[in-house]
Amino acid sequence: MACLNDQTLRLVIQGDSAAFAKLYNHYRTPALKFCISLLKDEEEAENVVQEVFIKIWDRREQINPELNFNSYLFTCLRNMAFDQLKKLEKNHLMKQHYLERMEAMQLENREDEEKKLQLLQTAIGLLSEKRRQILALTVEEGKSYQEIAEMMHISKNTVKNQLVKAKQFLRDKVEWAVPGLLILLRHWSE
Repeated sequence: MACLNDQTLRLVIQGDSAAFAKLYNHYRTPALKFCISLLKDEEEAENVVQEVFIKIWDRREQINPELNFNSYLFTCLRNMAFDQLKKLEKNHLMKQHYLERMEAMQLENREDEEKKLQLLQTAIGLLSEKRRQILALTVEEGKSYQEIAEMMHISKNTVKNQLVKAKQFLRDKVEWAVPGLLILLRHWSE
């Protein structure tokens, strides 16, 4: 690639934006190809090229026109591309770590829920047959107090009392293990 003349570079150093546009247009394509070869991602390469040229403009007064600008530019591009690769790798590792933690938490939650369900099932198994049947009709089949009373040939008040006693029994047995049980039990007795 032919080097831009020294005069253009000197004008850039002095703050000439037209000269900077000329410099940018001259180097953009080879700079982009170089960054793509390092990053293997056109969008990331474009970002690196833009960032490097912004820094060159911001630090234009520090450029030494006696030194090879081409080498300076491609060294800057390489360094920033490597920094970008490190950032991407770090982000990938953080994302992977986050996903692993989320999976572990979901597994723990599932195991906790299974334990809670086992405790609840065990406690339900300790209920009297009549209370267990009333509870099942209420919870599993969604029957009203009146429907249960008619099916079991007992009063609606007895159904309600049996559910209250079942709820209290279950609360005493598993409330400490199943914090949301109160809400569920409250719903059953309504």
